[in-house]
Amino acid sequence: MSCDGLLLHRIHEEIKQFLPAKINKLYCISDTELLLHCRGRHENFKILISAHSQYARMNITTRSYPTPETPSNFTMLLRKHCEGGVILDLHQVGLDRVFYFDVQVRNEIGDLVVSRLYVELMGKYANIILCDEKGKIIDAMKRIPPFENTKRIIVPTAMYTPVEVQDKKDPLGDNIQIDDLTPLYKQFHGFSPLLSREFEYRIHNGEKFEDIMHELMSTDRMYFYDLGDNFEYHCLPLLHLDQKAVEYDLMEGFDILYYHKEEKERIRQQTGDLFRFVSKELNKLRSKLLKLRDTLEEAENCEKYRIYGELLYAYGYSIEKGAKKALLPSFEDGKLIEIPLDPKFDVKYNAKKMYQKYNKGKNAQVIVAEQIELCKSEIAYFELLQTQLEQATFDDAREIRSELASKGYMKQLVSKVRKKKNTVPAYATYKLGDTLIHVGKNNIQNDYLTWKLAKRDDYWFHVKDMHGSHVIVQGEMSEEVIRAAANLAALYSQGRASSSVPVNYTQVRVLKKVPSSATGFVVFHTYKTIYIDPEESLEQTYQRIK
Repeated sequence: MSCDGLLLHRIHEEIKQFLPAKINKLYCISDTELLLHCRGRHENFKILISAHSQYARMNITTRSYPTPETPSNFTMLLRKHCEGGVILDLHQVGLDRVFYFDVQVRNEIGDLVVSRLYVELMGKYANIILCDEKGKIIDAMKRIPPFENTKRIIVPTAMYTPVEVQDKKDPLGDNIQIDDLTPLYKQFHGFSPLLSREFEYRIHNGEKFEDIMHELMSTDRMYFYDLGDNFEYHCLPLLHLDQKAVEYDLMEGFDILYYHKEEKERIRQQTGDLFRFVSKELNKLRSKLLKLRDTLEEAENCEKYRIYGELLYAYGYSIEKGAKKALLPSFEDGKLIEIPLDPKFDVKYNAKKMYQKYNKGKNAQVIVAEQIELCKSEIAYFELLQTQLEQATFDDAREIRSELASKGYMKQLVSKVRKKKNTVPAYATYKLGDTLIHVGKNNIQNDYLTWKLAKRDDYWFHVKDMHGSHVIVQGEMSEEVIRAAANLAALYSQGRASSSVPVNYTQVRVLKKVPSSATGFVVFHTYKTIYIDPEESLEQTYQRIK
């Protein structure tokens, strides 16, 4: 569900306690999210604003968010007009999901001006809009040109048009009158159908409307309800659901609920070029492989040219000059064989050309066979990258980009790679008792774990006959540890959605690095195999320390 006006009113009241505050830094961390690094009331804090169609919200966050290496045009514009400025106040339009920050900043000539940063958190219409002191739109996160909406035009230089307010009552007012036949969300501002049902349930059980409103306005908690196929949440306990709630701090609740949901989308946005590049390379390589196989098939048919040459030398005297073809008896069974000829040349020259084609075909078989193996190896490499990107974090994707740049791929993107010398890859580490389980999620991490971090007596896990992560176990190999390591190896592989996934494991001492192979490729002959059903929920029970 999306936030309603009353829940956001509580968020609004909490944020106001930190104001006025200076905006020290400003980032658009995705296409729909704005992060403000502020300082107010003698402390630093961060305001996260999301204009996502499903996760629209605003809250103070304590989480760290990776920032794009290249800021968007909207980011640069916001920095020009807001960074270094002071948030004087935050206003909510009635109890609607519309807010605006009054930001005081000095303009180009040094005069103090107040810009307004509108935050509209209305589902698919969610937006962040910057206006000047006269209400003229400077720009917006999502522009709406005239041909899309004739009522509200949101483009630079247009005047800001407020969101249309519905004719409803203020639930915070005095002398509240309730129509028992009409749902509360149709009578009052700020109510969602969910909150309406909760109020109606409580009123039916003897509570007063004013008392429930007082509880809602004074809470600093968030209550989550897992309903199986979906979930509900609010800053008021939802008694009508008759479910046990998981309780969090009001601001922390938003982080817990939405951080990982939007993280996947942020990664997708910031690594889209990587996905496209890898997919494009795979398509090119697969097309190349088909052509190479056709070439090999043609080369393998070169034996006929040797036979043509021998027949032409043997029976050339019987062929008329200028003939376009010759019908000559086979040495083996005497059947006539049709041989194409170039009429511009004599029989001896045609025979010589046949032998040249034969020799070319024989040589091509060796060369093309080598090219096919090389092409297959490259396809396997890019398929592995594709698998890794599907589960990559920002750091994982950055390392994949660095790997591609170092290998001579993606030359046009080398400038995007942050050069960090002698840094340890950002692999994951879990702790079970005194045992450490390390998981590599790209080739650089896999290579580091297997050949630099792991000792000879440590154990190495990898899914069988599929692309996946290298998992290193350092410590006691109990049954619990073996199953946990196998589960992680299966989760971070092509087989994560399968059941009974085979996972091989062996000591690092038996692994051999393949010369001239892609990063992360190994060979081994002695191993054991365990079959595991990958369970993502189990991963949450492991203690992650890195």
